[in-house]
Amino acid sequence: SKSISSTAAASKSTASPMCVRRSLHVASLGTFNSYPLISDREVVRAQISSTLTTISTARRFIHHHADTSMSKVCPDAKTALQLSGLKSGDTIAVGGFGNGGIPETILNALSSQEDGPSNLTVASLTAGVDSFGLGRLFEAGKVKRMISSYVGENKNFERMFFTGELEVELVPQGTIAARLRAAGNGMPAIFTPAGAGTMYANGGIPLKYAPDGSVAIVTEPRPTQMFDGKEYVMEYALRPDVSFVKAYKADTRGNLIFRGTSQNANPDCAVAGKVVLAEAEIIVEAGELNADEIHLSGVYVDHLIQAEDNEKRIERLRETVAGQVTDISGPRGRIVKRAAKEFKDGMYVNLGIGIPTMASSFIPDGVNIELQAENGLMGLGPYPDLSMGQHGDADFINAGKETVTALQGASSFCSSESFSMIRGGHIDLTILGGMQCSSSGDLASFFIPGKLLKGMGGAMDLVSSPSTVIVTMEHTAKDGSPKILKECTLPLTGKAVVDRIITDMCVFACDKKGLKSGGLTLIEIAAGITVDDVRAATDCSFDVVEGEIPLMEE
Repeated sequence: SKSISSTAAASKSTASPMCVRRSLHVASLGTFNSYPLISDREVVRAQISSTLTTISTARRFIHHHADTSMSKVCPDAKTALQLSGLKSGDTIAVGGFGNGGIPETILNALSSQEDGPSNLTVASLTAGVDSFGLGRLFEAGKVKRMISSYVGENKNFERMFFTGELEVELVPQGTIAARLRAAGNGMPAIFTPAGAGTMYANGGIPLKYAPDGSVAIVTEPRPTQMFDGKEYVMEYALRPDVSFVKAYKADTRGNLIFRGTSQNANPDCAVAGKVVLAEAEIIVEAGELNADEIHLSGVYVDHLIQAEDNEKRIERLRETVAGQVTDISGPRGRIVKRAAKEFKDGMYVNLGIGIPTMASSFIPDGVNIELQAENGLMGLGPYPDLSMGQHGDADFINAGKETVTALQGASSFCSSESFSMIRGGHIDLTILGGMQCSSSGDLASFFIPGKLLKGMGGAMDLVSSPSTVIVTMEHTAKDGSPKILKECTLPLTGKAVVDRIITDMCVFACDKKGLKSGGLTLIEIAAGITVDDVRAATDCSFDVVEGEIPLMEE
């Protein structure tokens, strides 16, 4: 009994809390091994009770001490930026997709620093919008080069690129996520099929324009390698000096929880960064989050702040009433309804922006599919229904930045996992739009040099995957020129990737693998359209299905 009290007293006065626990444990074992007599049991019980009280006190001290020393909370974004060591010329990675899940507070703080870091290289899935989020960094003159997959609706960004004020390195969305994840995994490079056989891999895409509109810098060729008869592009890991991420909830140790599609590339940016600044809408004490609910371990986070700027601007608010579906008729309606016939029961499907997304409103009776949004949602539901009390939520958007719902049984995930599903062949069907298609199955959809900059988004990853690829588009351009050609004249999104082309005039099957001597075969035609009409609007030869040609649904 003396050994218990004396050891505990010595430990309390001279040892660390962890040593206190170990000394008490050893002392207690020594007492129980002495087998006291029955008459001494009451004394032993009292000593044990006292010992347990000491242990409990020590444990509380240890817990409190660890919480204090491991806290990563900073008072504000300005302090976090100072602690990050960010300087001019650095590379930063910024989480978010469109306006979804962007670290508004940190971006606003950085863009407001007149004498702060500049000449930055910024890596992010998209370029955001004017005068908000990333848009403020561009307008403040902080950015030299942007690494992104999609420019979208940022008109100022597009203007800066074509006037030579900004360098833009267009990279497939899934490739950006994978390069970030590779850096976090300690891997120097990856191989991906995205972009193989295109200008993206071969080099020559404008990286910077001169003020007079001429091309000043173009991209260099990327290394490629053949594996099992298929070409892959080697991509170097993307290791930013500092990463900015946004979470829904965090604890003081930096463990993060995301909400809905606002997860996107935030975890990928976090694992890659040499230094990581995180902001969260809600911060709780360590221990209040269930370990199984945490999406990103605090080991990746260096500094954490309370998110003060939470405008969470919605780019495309889409809401409906009582499941109402806007009537789609005419040529576009014909394309949409025909595309919906490609859905088969049990399919996992990715739908592109525009016409492909509309097809989800015409899923045939008896057919159940699961829709994937590459920004991080499986089980994509319809637009919010006001009659059911649903409203647009900035944390639930599709790839077109439209507000959506998540069906029962849906799951959310980060961008790198989303594209692992795609590259790994877990998505059965991809339907997307296009600017041009060739008779051999080539697709051009992301860039008109000197005129239009949109970016490839996730299209290069999608069309290079094992899934069936269907392109939906109007048969001719606004000026009447053909969009289906012997060879595409615009930079390719994918080479020999298209399985089927659905237009307002007809449906073509494409023998992209050359199993039947290659080329296109007309398999359906619109009412009132003749084969000669199709030939006149198509700048390549094609075969016609034998027998009577089936009509497309009006």
